[in-house]
Amino acid sequence: MIRSNRNSEKYIQAGLDVGSDKICCAITEVDLKSNIVKLLGIGTSPATGIKKGSITHRDQLIDEMDNALQEAQTMADLIVEKLSLGISGSHIRGINTQGAIAIGNNNGSNVPIQHEITDGDVHRVLDLAKAVSLPVDRDILHVLPQEYVIDTMDSIKDPVGLTGRRLEARVHLITVATTAATNLASCAEELGVDVDGIVYQGLASSIATLSDDEKNLGVICVDIGATTTDIIVYHEGGIRHTATLEIGAASITNDIAVMLQVGIEDAEKIKQTYGSAKASMSSPDLDFELPAQNGQIKRKVSEHELSRYVEARMVEILQLIMREVSRADIKEKLTYGMVLTGGGSELKNLVGLAQETINMPVRVGHPVNLSGAVDVASRPIYASAIGLAQWKIFGEDLSLIQKTGNTFKGAMEKFKKLVKEFF
Repeated sequence: MIRSNRNSEKYIQAGLDVGSDKICCAITEVDLKSNIVKLLGIGTSPATGIKKGSITHRDQLIDEMDNALQEAQTMADLIVEKLSLGISGSHIRGINTQGAIAIGNNNGSNVPIQHEITDGDVHRVLDLAKAVSLPVDRDILHVLPQEYVIDTMDSIKDPVGLTGRRLEARVHLITVATTAATNLASCAEELGVDVDGIVYQGLASSIATLSDDEKNLGVICVDIGATTTDIIVYHEGGIRHTATLEIGAASITNDIAVMLQVGIEDAEKIKQTYGSAKASMSSPDLDFELPAQNGQIKRKVSEHELSRYVEARMVEILQLIMREVSRADIKEKLTYGMVLTGGGSELKNLVGLAQETINMPVRVGHPVNLSGAVDVASRPIYASAIGLAQWKIFGEDLSLIQKTGNTFKGAMEKFKKLVKEFF
């Protein structure tokens, strides 16, 4: 976070979204009095050095990240010193857990005495809740409180200042493969910036696109990327389930390439131009010409035939999403249904197909509460980057990781120490 020179009440923030198809950097200015977020700059670059959250070509990825950062800095006319870095991939795991403590001391009595709950009590109970057994190659990325229970009173969001004998915290932990996170952070630091936080990309997208009402009354936020799909389930203001599927919009492109016997680039253009998530919304009488391959004569295909392939794969993705949602074990109705965001959500007629498939309300999630250059960044494809650029102000209160001890930063130091020992 950089303090703006223009006004001490405003902060400049940057976020870097590293996807398998594109890398996006967003720079915002947040007015702390009004909470208005102004977009100052945005930059993008194709991504070829990372797939499904795993780095495949480090130097290539660094160059691509730098291209996106430089473009955003040029537009914003400033230099970024710190940024929030987005991470995704099938290595991301979500866990629900809980911890409980006695409040204050008992003064030698067997009966606990009521005490006012302090910040220290909250930190202690969260430390206990996150004390789960993890493999040596994993670390906690986010500690996300769902609710607190004081004695028999539940559904408490902020227990500080209340009195009681026993405090319980129910939390959702998001864990990450340590090497995946440290490798990604080291690439970003090669750009000459400090990584001010590593954030689950699905969480960042939800910050940019969801309203408080949606989080309280129940909603599924789904960020459909190229090779991964991030899922977050909110209910009663807390995160109840997170998951990342190893499938995304690139699977549709691959299906088109195979079925129509065209190259991947041509298949992507065909999907965006002629594809419909609902085959019934496309016409069997409207044909388009396929590019000739390897000396073949040019062929024609109807939009309806193309859209059958698109629909089949999209239904599969939606079914996999709902399978994950069922693991959230929420018996109450998710009133606001599903919010689709990310590049894959821009597929034509996807909302209609999703509503039929999952039998819930569905909308496309665009970045909200944004001013400035919104004409260039209002698309869902930019949601994660915009959310990352708001994390230090609007997202950090979701996760008390900084306040309870940043486990991940500790893991990074351990990792760097090991590297020095071996090399």
